[in-house]
Amino acid sequence: MEKKELDYINILKALNEIPFGVGKKLLADFLSGKASNKSIQKNRLDKLSSFGSLAYSEDEIIQLIDSLTLNSLITLVSVPWNKFLKVLEISEKGRAEILNPQFYKKKLGFNYNHAKTEITEEDKKTFDAFGSFLSDYNDLQKKAIISKNSHMLCIAGAGSGKTTVLTKRIEFLVKYCSVDPKKILAITFTRKARQEMVSRVHSNGLEDVNIETFNSFCEKILRRNSQLVYDKEVRVLSYRDKVRIINNALEKLNTSMNRAISTYFSPQQMRSKTMEQLANVFANDCFFIRDYFKFKNNSIDKELFSEIDNKHITAANLMFGVCTYIDAYMKKHGLRDFADQLMDSIWLFENHKDKIPNYDYILVDEYQDVNSTQIKLLDILDAKNMFIVGDPRQSIFGWRGSDVSYILGFEEKYPDCEIITLTKNYRSSKPIVKLINESIKKMQLPDLDTVNDDKADLKLLNFSSEMEEFDYLINEIQASKLPLNEIFVLARTNRLLNDLSNLMKARNIKHIRRSDEMKASMNIIAKQDEITLATIHGIKGMEAELVFLIGATSQNFPCKGTEHPVVEMIKVNEYDKEEEERRLFYVGMSRAKKSLRITYSGSKPSYFITPEMTVMFNKDKLNLKKKLTNVSTSSSNNTNYPNLYKIQKTKSNNKDAEAIASLKEWRLELSRKYKIPAYRILTDRTIFDIVDKMPASIGELNSIHGLGMAKISKYGEDILLLIS
Repeated sequence: MEKKELDYINILKALNEIPFGVGKKLLADFLSGKASNKSIQKNRLDKLSSFGSLAYSEDEIIQLIDSLTLNSLITLVSVPWNKFLKVLEISEKGRAEILNPQFYKKKLGFNYNHAKTEITEEDKKTFDAFGSFLSDYNDLQKKAIISKNSHMLCIAGAGSGKTTVLTKRIEFLVKYCSVDPKKILAITFTRKARQEMVSRVHSNGLEDVNIETFNSFCEKILRRNSQLVYDKEVRVLSYRDKVRIINNALEKLNTSMNRAISTYFSPQQMRSKTMEQLANVFANDCFFIRDYFKFKNNSIDKELFSEIDNKHITAANLMFGVCTYIDAYMKKHGLRDFADQLMDSIWLFENHKDKIPNYDYILVDEYQDVNSTQIKLLDILDAKNMFIVGDPRQSIFGWRGSDVSYILGFEEKYPDCEIITLTKNYRSSKPIVKLINESIKKMQLPDLDTVNDDKADLKLLNFSSEMEEFDYLINEIQASKLPLNEIFVLARTNRLLNDLSNLMKARNIKHIRRSDEMKASMNIIAKQDEITLATIHGIKGMEAELVFLIGATSQNFPCKGTEHPVVEMIKVNEYDKEEEERRLFYVGMSRAKKSLRITYSGSKPSYFITPEMTVMFNKDKLNLKKKLTNVSTSSSNNTNYPNLYKIQKTKSNNKDAEAIASLKEWRLELSRKYKIPAYRILTDRTIFDIVDKMPASIGELNSIHGLGMAKISKYGEDILLLIS
């Protein structure tokens, strides 16, 4: 291993060595060897062995600290004299890491062995022999579709056509390899993905192929063999059942839903949510915990709840009581949910091997999202031929038990496997593909390339407040000429979307709100008069012409907290939470086909937006500024611009005059482009007010005479650029 991979150990050693809790700034100064820091001088910390042990910038050290905190190697502890002031201390997990470093092994780059797929001349001859059957596909896709290898791993990057390849391979197996379609099982995760696969396969005349989600596959097996698994009638849990069970549990515990909510959630987690929304999250979290223990093949154990402080102890006791009641009630009344279906199907197959269906070919979609129980089911089915498709870059469900190590370790499990990597993105423009490649460069995964040469349309926008950010977003949506189903708005937290949704309601903007358990987003849908709110997780696999990614601050990416306290109460699967957050950011950006707007309020964006990415966002701005500068220079001798010439000649060193000249040239160019009078873009009075006040942000443009929100939304960025 490289020394750099273990540099984080120096941070843990420093916290272990410093005899008191410290803040981020002090720790960063200590690690970088800043002896001028008064606290370091006062406490003689420069005498400690860890002093000056990292040759990183302050920002780089703070990012490492945040990563270790997010992954519970460092804890935040309130100081006795001020409960609102928190300091950093090493955790027991962090001390264990010093003795036996394991955390670095969770990085994708450490585990991913990328072998470039070679296309031989023999391959090309074979492709040609299939004529029109393969004519619409690139060489890597062709190889994935027709390869005869028994075990195949297809690493399919964002927008690379993985569903197309998977369904086309099914067609190849049936039509060219004479495989009985009933002997093929294609399995995925969501009903939507299943419906898409069914539609594509059936359109090719293949009606008998088994296409299922893990859930639907298990449900069908259990219905056929119910008498072997259950001693009474058992049915699938309904939403109404969930509500009744939760209410009964709270009544048995002698508490109310309102009291349970105030016990379970912090005031910050309750912000911007209705009591109904909070009740739904609480209920879902209770069932999540039951499923979590069931997947681990454990009974609900109070010891697996971590006791951090009094608030969490009370909440953990509440959750333990409710989850225990849920489990007992479901057993007594013959109810099962997804976790039961998986576990009961596995039990059936282990105890009645003759009931294991015999498939010659199994194809699995989204393999980066599988968990240990799903892997166990696939191992039991034990098909001779396995074709799996997935993308480690888009592994974003570690919080609910998914384990990216299964796709990364497929080659080790099946040494005879063939690996085909699809790297050609058909969704996004070249600038967007370059941007998303840069966003996960630290993960050391192969870059995607693109066939789409559309020009850059990337914007990184800073606002003085969230309200200003929302105003911009709403104005952009209302001004857009795109079909509404070609606009997505994505956010990291439900809180942001709740606030935005409330604003839209107040302004009579019709919309439908959707969210899943952990993340949040919005999707402008095809109904033309309504806006849906979905989630980054829920939007995965979808695409739109224009994507807004809002709230891109370091509080949200990576998300420091959770809207689901239970995730912090139990010892969830070990994975690199910061890296998964970075992948979530990647997934959000990669939904965009042509236009991407990333917005944030406050002084700094998320550190996921690297300096290299910032340059990519500013490329168009720099080109515009250069163009306008050239226009101003070349026009100085042009008799069509006498006033401009006069200003430049008499006040060539005056920045105000340069700004006025640039603004007027820009205004003239737009008036010609849109064939409207120049004053309708900006009046002279507005230009002089801009130069007089020299606004530095979108928010400060509000004080300019003659600039309303519509003009600020349309021209604000260019104005700020021209006077900067």
